[in-house]
Amino acid sequence: MDFLNKQLEEYIEHHSTKENDLLSELNRETWAKVLMPRMLSGHIQGRVLSLLSNLTKPNNIIEIGTYTGYSALCLAEGIKKNGELHTIEINEEHAAIAKKFFEKSKFSKIINQHIGEAKNIINKIEKKFQLAFIDADKENYSNYFDLLIDKIDINGIIIADNVLWSGKVINDEKDHETQELDSYNKKIDEDPRVENVLLSVRDGLMVCRKISDYK
Repeated sequence: MDFLNKQLEEYIEHHSTKENDLLSELNRETWAKVLMPRMLSGHIQGRVLSLLSNLTKPNNIIEIGTYTGYSALCLAEGIKKNGELHTIEINEEHAAIAKKFFEKSKFSKIINQHIGEAKNIINKIEKKFQLAFIDADKENYSNYFDLLIDKIDINGIIIADNVLWSGKVINDEKDHETQELDSYNKKIDEDPRVENVLLSVRDGLMVCRKISDYK
């Protein structure tokens, strides 16, 4: 399923900053070698992530769900000098592709890869973060938010991908993953610690800014 009409998608890409050569190579390799390459953030979402990172200028970034590394490389574009990006992936094959491209990039020294269950890793990273990106197992989005929120500074940003789930979130009958994403969207909308906007970029990005430490 395409997220947008193909002609409209081409128009949007034509009128957006181009992805660099390394991202283009990673895009091609993912589509050639990986099952479900549609999971890749891709050109337009990558530029949105880069833009948000450049606007935020984070010292530290955390990403849950590396996949093949495209989104991490985009997020790293806005990080401050001497900052760190921590990215967590459970699939070793995906992590290996990401590592190859991280090592080719100018961000190789600031990207820290973690392989395993994110729920077991997040609290072991003793950092405060100014930007977080969630793009992993959908049934745990709410759990990831709960683990992250106290590690995010005031004015820090949490972004969650796939929150429209190919439009299934508005269906009367929802499968388990769709129910969990719908619950996540409602949870964010009702949490007084954040202000939020749901963007219809690609498969939906829930972007929230932390405004308080207290419910």
